[in-house]
Amino acid sequence: MFGRLRAVVTRLLTPLARFLLARGISPDAVTVAGTLGVVGSALWLFPTGHLFAGTMAIMVFAFSDALDGVMARQSGRSGPWGAFLDSTLDRFADAAIFVGLTVYFLRADDPWGIALALACLVLGSVVPYARARAEGLGLSASVGIAERADRLVVTLVATGLVGLGLPDTLLVVVLGALAVASAVTVGQRMAVVHRQVREAPPTDTSTDTSTGGPTDPDTDPERKA
Repeated sequence: MFGRLRAVVTRLLTPLARFLLARGISPDAVTVAGTLGVVGSALWLFPTGHLFAGTMAIMVFAFSDALDGVMARQSGRSGPWGAFLDSTLDRFADAAIFVGLTVYFLRADDPWGIALALACLVLGSVVPYARARAEGLGLSASVGIAERADRLVVTLVATGLVGLGLPDTLLVVVLGALAVASAVTVGQRMAVVHRQVREAPPTDTSTDTSTGGPTDPDTDPERKA
């Protein structure tokens, strides 16, 4: 949904990327700083009921997810390490957002909000893992109706609106829809992998592939080699 904005965002962030690189700041440092900002904002502002402020802070720090990619390309540092770091820290950021919302609903004594925020937390980790595990086995599972960017933007927009005064019910409904969409995405990825396995020619099963590591899921392509 938001892939078309990448070129525009890249043009906007290029001057800032050059400014930071000229002062010796590395793309990895921006990645780590942005993640710490998202995690801190989500775990401090959301539980204390500052939903709009938390949303704004997270959106500002989330720009680092695009900025580090621009910096890596400008400096010629794109490669496996940057992609791995970016993807791994994304999992911390995503988890912090839904943990923060879970605590918010816990303090509001809203069982539906608690359950659905937790469902989004769990399913949000399974969606990229399904793709990563498939790619680690030489297969493809890039399908699905709920990509990471879509899930986060919808969640943050709903959270910000509630912070502006709309009822918590809006956020609960959005989290419910995201949980369903995430579950459907997992099912889609399992189905496409199953189809690929069935259609693939027989292979030597004597080699154990159970320890094959996942590849990088749902990360910024600009940080890949």
